[in-house]
Amino acid sequence: MSGEEQISVTEVLIDNTDQGRFELHRDRDLVGWLYYTHLKPNRYALLHTEVESSHRHQGVASAMVRQVLDEIRAREGTITAICPFVADYLSRTTAHTDLIDARHPGYSDRAAAESVRTKAGS
Repeated sequence: MSGEEQISVTEVLIDNTDQGRFELHRDRDLVGWLYYTHLKPNRYALLHTEVESSHRHQGVASAMVRQVLDEIRAREGTITAICPFVADYLSRTTAHTDLIDARHPGYSDRAAAESVRTKAGS
């Protein structure tokens, strides 16, 4: 395959409300998911991101978080960042800062989120 040829990948984001998670499917395979809690009036607490081990280091988590944030924006919702990966993603861009709930922003970066998890585990 030449350097100019590109493999076409189909990505679909599904809101699996029964399991409380957004799921990213690539070419019909479940490759990652992001657990959330939907709070009133329309706030999403983004809790935990996971990627199938066979799909790690392929940009799945970033692609999924970006799509989740775009979906929440389309729903006119706000977010509270609890997940360390989501907090890290948000700290590296300003593209989604308008989604962060002013009263309940969550953690500002990965270190803050992981610090709380470490203390909770002790």
